[in-house]
Amino acid sequence: MPADTDVPLIVEMRGITIRFPGVLALDNVDFSLRPGEIHSLMGENGAGKSTLIKALTGVYAIDSGSIMVSGEHQSFVTTADAQAAGISTVYQEINLCPNLSVGENVMLGHEKRGRFGIDWKSTFEEAEHHMASLGLDVDSRSILESHSIAIQQLIAISRAMVLDAKVLILDEPTSSLDRGEVEQLFGVIRSLRDRGVAILFVSHFLEQVYEISDRITVLRNGQLVGEHLVEELPRDALVAEMIGRELDDLTAISASAGREVDRTGTPVLRAAGLGKRGMLESADVSVYDGEVVGLAGLLGSGRTELVRLLYGADRPDTGEIDVAGVRQRVQSPRHAMARGMAFSSENRRAEGVVSDLTVAENMILGIQAQRGWLRRVRKSEQDAVVGEYMEALGVRPADPTMPAGNLSGGNQQKVLLARWLATAPELLILDEPTRGIDVGAKADIQRKVAELSAQGLSVIFISSELEEVLRIAQRVVVMRDRRSIGELESSKVNLDHLIDYIAHKEGSVLQ
Repeated sequence: MPADTDVPLIVEMRGITIRFPGVLALDNVDFSLRPGEIHSLMGENGAGKSTLIKALTGVYAIDSGSIMVSGEHQSFVTTADAQAAGISTVYQEINLCPNLSVGENVMLGHEKRGRFGIDWKSTFEEAEHHMASLGLDVDSRSILESHSIAIQQLIAISRAMVLDAKVLILDEPTSSLDRGEVEQLFGVIRSLRDRGVAILFVSHFLEQVYEISDRITVLRNGQLVGEHLVEELPRDALVAEMIGRELDDLTAISASAGREVDRTGTPVLRAAGLGKRGMLESADVSVYDGEVVGLAGLLGSGRTELVRLLYGADRPDTGEIDVAGVRQRVQSPRHAMARGMAFSSENRRAEGVVSDLTVAENMILGIQAQRGWLRRVRKSEQDAVVGEYMEALGVRPADPTMPAGNLSGGNQQKVLLARWLATAPELLILDEPTRGIDVGAKADIQRKVAELSAQGLSVIFISSELEEVLRIAQRVVVMRDRRSIGELESSKVNLDHLIDYIAHKEGSVLQ
């Protein structure tokens, strides 16, 4: 249940301004929290979310404005000051000691003591008591790093409860969790809300924000854009506020899914009965000229396994692949590239951006691999390619000599997209191209995919955000239990239909 608006605010930040050299990070921002509410703080990277949180938690001193907690003016100098006032933070990168036991992490600094020092038996029992209050059944003597990231998140929250947190800040807590783990975490968050804890929630996942939040505050360029009850803020309006664009611009992206595609000719790619032992049972997919085909399904459904087989990153045991109507054995990524295919992996760090290379060097890697390392890409050609895609994709900062590892996640993803577009593919496979990036960069990538498909490029598009799949794809192939179970025309279904189909439909095809 949403917080009672008659209850006094537990956090009240007014006119918060923070300046760094040459940057106005926060400009007269207001923010408030009530006991027993989940309040999401939204904005692109650089909007000021982290700066506001750090002002509230004693990491940054404010230049002007005021902070009140539980009705008292506060001037936090350290994070310990904020914790003493009842404010705890659980970060995306969990700030615990992986080599210590669960109980030691939960009770660190608050161990139970007896006549001869720490009473470990009582300390571990107290840790288990706090974890049990959150529905967490974990051996407090087990080593923290032996547990999943999801369990470690809940252990970090248990520690916050030991500190008697009245305000809990969760900064991207779901970025590494699967759907089941997210549901477990959300159950704990709701139970804390019902106990009167104020929750400040930060996430890039719009579906999750709408699922868990009572209120939403939006920042852009260090300024407060709006504060809304979640039921009064349509998703398109939220995105428009975050990125400073009109709803018409976002609607134009959505119109891509309704574009007519000619499927009377030979498909660019067709796969039938594709499978590999231990990876994929059986999957069918086809893609026509200028069509975006989305792959939808839960984590582990076989989406990534399918596209890896299509691209030759793994070899199938069963099934057949036709490229432009000709039977093929795609034995490696190099063979796939020679047949007009390009693949951007979901694993941006391990299989995507080379952090130590420059932006320009990353962009031309695809062309160089396509030609072979003995035929070097001329400097003039490199400059032309890099200049074209830096501008077309809006890579920021616009410095091709910068190490790619210094870019934000969204701009790294644009560099990867540029790498593969530069190879002039006929089929582009994008696996989670917008995961973990801000909404503005997501919209840029979605718009570019829509433009390219309208110009004739065929695309296979994977996203865990089902709303995104429906927005951009003309057709959706649904995956479950490592097999394709059917397909949907995006223009004929909504999000609820797609979710129901993933959960319940048995192997039929809807047109």
